[in-house]
Amino acid sequence: MTRTILLARHGVHAEVGHILSGRSEIALSPDGHAQAERLAAWLDRTPLASIHVSPRARTRQTAEPVARRRGLTPVIAPALDEIDFGTFTGQSFAALGDDPAWTRWNAERDTARCPDGETMSQAVERAWRHIHTIPASDAPALCVTHCDVIRGVIAWHFGLPFTAIYGVDCDPGSVTTLELSDTGTRLVALNERP
Repeated sequence: MTRTILLARHGVHAEVGHILSGRSEIALSPDGHAQAERLAAWLDRTPLASIHVSPRARTRQTAEPVARRRGLTPVIAPALDEIDFGTFTGQSFAALGDDPAWTRWNAERDTARCPDGETMSQAVERAWRHIHTIPASDAPALCVTHCDVIRGVIAWHFGLPFTAIYGVDCDPGSVTTLELSDTGTRLVALNERP
């Protein structure tokens, strides 16, 4: 049986591109709320049986318009949480640029660990496991999560090193669609922007 899983990145917030927000509770910006509304309208033509969200405020806020329009209650899924960036969390990208640990993390995503945080493999494995254990009765499912989690899942799917994520776009408010079956996983669409 084929199950469709839609991976949505949360909408934009004030720190996107400037600060490594990580597991902070930053909320969506007004533009992010508008993206969430556009996502909900765009998904009106797509069947959905369930919504799964990372515990972060920005993912919950992105899922809220979809849930409201569908009468669905989002399931909080810790496995879809942002990467635990440890001591990198909350730092500006400008400041991180001079940090050798940050340089190593980005150059060696397959083996490096964020200081006091987790590895890319740990983050992607937990997300992959969650996606693949969503029961058929809960599919099609919308999973609202984070940029590097989605890009990491795509790299994992294709057997690519995690440094390959830099070649995968994942814009705020975008949707990447997977089909799961007994014969494997298929990438249907990447970075669709409502």
